[in-house]
Amino acid sequence: MAFDTVAANAAPAAHPAHSTTTDALLARQRAVLLPVQSRMLYYGDRPLAVARGEGDWLWDIEGKRYLDFFGGILTVSVGHANPDVVEATARQMRTVGHTSTLYLNEITIRVAEKLAAITPGRLQVSFFTNSGTEADEMAIMAARTYTGHRDVVSLRHAYSGRSAAMMAMTAHANWKQGGVYDGHIKQVRSPNLYRKPVGMTDEAYLDFLVDDLADFLATSTDGKIAAFMAEPIQGVGGFAVAPADYFRRIEPLVREAGGILIIDEVQTGWGRTGKHWCGIEHWGVEPDVMTFAKGIANGAPVGATVMTPEVAESVRALTLSTFGGNPVSMAQAYATIDHIERHRLWENAEAQGARLREHLEVLMSAHDFIGDVRGMGLMQGVEIVVPGTAEPDPARANAVLNAAREEGLLIGKGGRWGNVLRVAPMLNVTKALIDEGAERLSRAAARVG
Repeated sequence: MAFDTVAANAAPAAHPAHSTTTDALLARQRAVLLPVQSRMLYYGDRPLAVARGEGDWLWDIEGKRYLDFFGGILTVSVGHANPDVVEATARQMRTVGHTSTLYLNEITIRVAEKLAAITPGRLQVSFFTNSGTEADEMAIMAARTYTGHRDVVSLRHAYSGRSAAMMAMTAHANWKQGGVYDGHIKQVRSPNLYRKPVGMTDEAYLDFLVDDLADFLATSTDGKIAAFMAEPIQGVGGFAVAPADYFRRIEPLVREAGGILIIDEVQTGWGRTGKHWCGIEHWGVEPDVMTFAKGIANGAPVGATVMTPEVAESVRALTLSTFGGNPVSMAQAYATIDHIERHRLWENAEAQGARLREHLEVLMSAHDFIGDVRGMGLMQGVEIVVPGTAEPDPARANAVLNAAREEGLLIGKGGRWGNVLRVAPMLNVTKALIDEGAERLSRAAARVG
């Protein structure tokens, strides 16, 4: 959910005088925006100033074109300046731009109806906000209200947002600041098959994770929790995929402790993982609450918390979001969802994701500094390690990121050590562009190798 193409605590390298135009823009930003933003906007070792985008492509202010395989952190889901989304947005802006949630608004209702139809199980009632952070906040509040319990369990390496409560939920030191702490928010071991104990089978590792959660609930809580919240595939955590039976195995433990299951689909939603609308459908469980943002509206600031009727009914105190359900943002969300639905882009994500995975596995076989390739659909991670070991190699990962940019390819980076390349093309990417992007990444890896 966050801009993590570079480690948040890393000082930027001195970039070459490659562009007086970009340098001038950077100087202006440093004068008026939060200083850490200037450090974070470095794409690898130097900043990239965007001029415009169209479809799968971005152009910088120097005129160089890039194939975008990161989509603004998995947010531009159906292409830059998608005509369907642009037209729907302009049409709504010519009608009414804002009313607040104090009034009935049909476009907001239409989006909520779509979410009720798309999400699995009995999820039926939506609350709209501006971001994934707020969507997760609403989920936690609803869980505590519904269950009457306080403790919330999440996974290490999770990222939940930038508010005080969500920084407490987040299990990355780089993303915590200001002394945020909540004794009722606790993290357990995160599933990552590549990082399982040496010599342990996948089956034994799953048993180990389940036993660890059971022991945690019995020793680090009073036996009662409000919720267990997790991403099916961790985004900032480096595209770590939960084992196939993980959620089915842990769900009974959550229920026995009086908690509900919250699934964070901010990055995995809307067909991103292929085959299904929602990532959790691969695991065959039905959450009580799901949260969405990013790709739901192709770049518009929309967060959504979708709940079962009984969870929603428990929220009795007055609550609203001034810009949540804004008609213009809702028009963008509806147009994005409709575009995905009409073109059945979850099928394209499955097909092109398999094609991308084949390319990445070939790349892994050619370079001993690639330790793992993992993911689902158009959400693929490449873990960079010291050759011959499993030791993370963030410096080499950054070098590949830089080389990819030089080859005209934009990808992301994440993971606890900042050593996992994140490759996430648009949902409507073609096989020709998958092949082209893979070739550019291959040239970048060869330059570094």
